[in-house]
Parts: sequence; C-alpha cells; structure tokens
Amino acid sequence: MRVIAGEAKGRTLVVPRGGATRSATDRIRETLFAIVEAELEGARVLDLFAGAGTLGIEALSRGAAHATFVERGAEAIKALRRNLATTSFDARSEVVAANVIAYLDSGPRGPFDVVFCDPPFADVGIAEATLGHDALRSAVAPGGLVVMRAHGKHVPSVPASVHIARVKEIGEEKLLFLRYIDPTAGG
Repeated sequence: MRVIAGEAKGRTLVVPRGGATRSATDRIRETLFAIVEAELEGARVLDLFAGAGTLGIEALSRGAAHATFVERGAEAIKALRRNLATTSFDARSEVVAANVIAYLDSGPRGPFDVVFCDPPFADVGIAEATLGHDALRSAVAPGGLVVMRAHGKHVPSVPASVHIARVKEIGEEKLLFLRYIDPTAGG
C-alpha cells in the first residue's frame, strides 16, 4: 500500500500484522480524496478507528495541517507510528491509543475540519454511537465534514443532527459524507 498523492506520494505504508484491521484500498482512497480534496488545505483532521492511518496520512500528504489518530489495537498502533515516521508526518500528528468512545468521552480537542470514521463494518452499533456522540458533534468545526466508511450490508443510521450530504457506492462499500446540522440556524 502506498500514499496516492501529495507530499508523500509513493511512500510505502505498512499494515498491521494479524488482519484485525482492514485498510482502505487505493480505489476507496482515490474516490474519497477526489471528493474531499478541496477541504484539506490547512485542515485539522481526526482519524477515528485509524488502523494503520492510511486516511489521515493521505490527508496530511494532500495539505492537512494536523491529524489526530485514534486507535486501540497494539499492532495497528505500531504500524501507524511506523507509517508516520516513513512519511515524516510525526510532527504534524498525534496518536491516541484508546477506544474511540472512551476518547470521545474524554472530550477531544477540536475543532476538526474533517473527520474520518472507519469502524468495524459488522459493528453498526459502534458506528451509530460514534456519530451520535455529543462530543464528536462538538469537536467538529462549523461546516466540518465527517466521512463514514461502511459496508453496504451494515450501513449505520445517522442521528437527526446529521445531514447526509452525499453517498458514494464503491463495490460493496459505501462512503457517507456527513455534516452536523447547526442547531442555531433558523429554518
């Protein structure tokens, strides 16, 4: 697996041993980043369920200012740290070794302009709990984007506070592009 574009284009990324995580394929990343490219320059990124960090690292390579990676798996964290060193993005990143819900419960330091949320496909409950968590909503900058990766058979319901801006189907996977609705906006 390689970084597709930008500053670290072509750098090889490692994946965790054991197969406990599934990194986004080149096709998924190419499609996703073609859609979000305009929002990345200078952005603060949050990569939830980060795995080896392929989404956050791609965002850094394409101009994001900083990325916070949240991952609980020890092998994934080793791969993530190695990938950050390989791409020289250590100084522009933070790795949080934690369960995503515990991280959100602790009050993340936002605001984040772009959030990648790539939970285990079969665990729709954790995806829904993450999207509905008040701390995530509070941590996303006004107008910020949340990108949820899901399997077509396991698409989470989104809370009423979330607007589905776009859905992109790629094979059996879906990318949901979401924005929190501003509760202060009139209408």
